[in-house]
Amino acid sequence: MHRLFISDLHLSEQTPSIETGLNDLITRERGVESLVILGDFFEAWVGDDDDAPLALRAKELLRRVSLAGCEILVCRGNRDFMLGEQFAADIGGTLLADVTAMEIAGAPALVLHGDTLCTDDADYQQFRTLVHSPDWQAEMMEKSIGERRELALQLRALSIDAASNKAEDIMDVNTAAVAKLMSEHNVATIIHGHTHRPARHTLAAGERIVLGDWTDQRGWLLRENGGDLSLEHFNLSH
Repeated sequence: MHRLFISDLHLSEQTPSIETGLNDLITRERGVESLVILGDFFEAWVGDDDDAPLALRAKELLRRVSLAGCEILVCRGNRDFMLGEQFAADIGGTLLADVTAMEIAGAPALVLHGDTLCTDDADYQQFRTLVHSPDWQAEMMEKSIGERRELALQLRALSIDAASNKAEDIMDVNTAAVAKLMSEHNVATIIHGHTHRPARHTLAAGERIVLGDWTDQRGWLLRENGGDLSLEHFNLSH
């Protein structure tokens, strides 16, 4: 299996170089059999009926990848938590659960966005529970797209303000939460994004691999090729 894992592109109209970088990656990696997107593909997602130009371009790109025979798996992040089954259908992909078990490099592993592991950030976990609830999302979908876009901007501003007042370690994963999740699922490898701290961490139970966030200058991916895993970064063209 030749598979790529990416996360935290935070695509928006304000990040054209990241969108270009994604297109370049897709062109370079035409032989890849599976693309796994572990959350925050978009900076914001206001619902699967989003008809913004960026949303349409991104869906068309992923649809082309799918039609070329590449499996696409997508999980929700803390920015694009409104992604739904219609989005998955539109791109010819599969929407993953918050935590998904899969065989990676010949062994059982877990993939997830990673925000659920930041258990020290109690305020965020309370917010996450709210916005992931079916009732809250149904109420949001009753609003117009314009109203939802305005709300997304407000939530982003509140998030930036809240993060500026939190200690760095609070916004990282809780090691006990990681160990507990790996034990519950009996896996030795866990792969996630969210924290923007790319690294490969050796643990008593195995390994935790953290994907990097994309910037105007650099993109990140984890490559699975046969039995090998490599965490890679690459420059984005301008």
